[in-house]
Amino acid sequence: MTEPESNDAPSEGGERIAKYLARAGVASRREAERLIEQGIVSVDGNILTTPAFKVRPGMEVRVDGTRVGARQPTRLWRYHKPDNLVTTHHDPQGRPTVFDAIAGRLPRVISIGRLDLTTEGLLLLTNDGELARHIELPANGWARRYRVRAHGRVTQAALDALQEGVEIDGIAYRPIKATLDQTQGGNVWLTMSINEGKNREIRTVCRHLDLQVNRLIRTAYGPFQLGALKKDELDEVPAKQLREQLGEKTASKFDI
Repeated sequence: MTEPESNDAPSEGGERIAKYLARAGVASRREAERLIEQGIVSVDGNILTTPAFKVRPGMEVRVDGTRVGARQPTRLWRYHKPDNLVTTHHDPQGRPTVFDAIAGRLPRVISIGRLDLTTEGLLLLTNDGELARHIELPANGWARRYRVRAHGRVTQAALDALQEGVEIDGIAYRPIKATLDQTQGGNVWLTMSINEGKNREIRTVCRHLDLQVNRLIRTAYGPFQLGALKKDELDEVPAKQLREQLGEKTASKFDI
């Protein structure tokens, strides 16, 4: 099929396709760009090859043959992710995913950040990719808090040193707040709070301290708490609470 005429220049009512798909809850901007690269995004029947294309009112957008409807009101859910689920829509290894587990219970959603296979606890889900991108930005300062069980021994002094940041294998990690809560047999229980969320950050930092993590539970993401939510349970964050936590100016950007 023929690529729609390029319209990179600003135009009234036009919105770049990646942002359009993100705001429609199809995918984050980065994931939307990958969908375009795969050749499964079309506008008015024509396959797109560039994320620079701008969607104008009245155009028909489809992803893998499914029509993308009008943007829905922005919503946010808390989910208690069990372990042994991967946080991806499609896993090349065929492992069960978070989105398999919640299928039929929510509209099309994406995760805000990820939890790895063996990490459990709070995972935020939204139907608005732009909201996900906003919350994930380290500059917004939303801390992720974890309960950590690890094999080994550590002192509070060693944990306090993490507040200065740490470099491991050439990678700089931002300041981390950590508290030694309990020693239990050969394990310690810690509470750790990070702001950046690099890949496997908690596990890497603990390994640097000669600790082997054997259980990892996210208990909070910014102001949102896991609380008493049971494994595999979902709970929608009320719009009023979401507005309060984002602030009125930011909330208005997402029409909350």
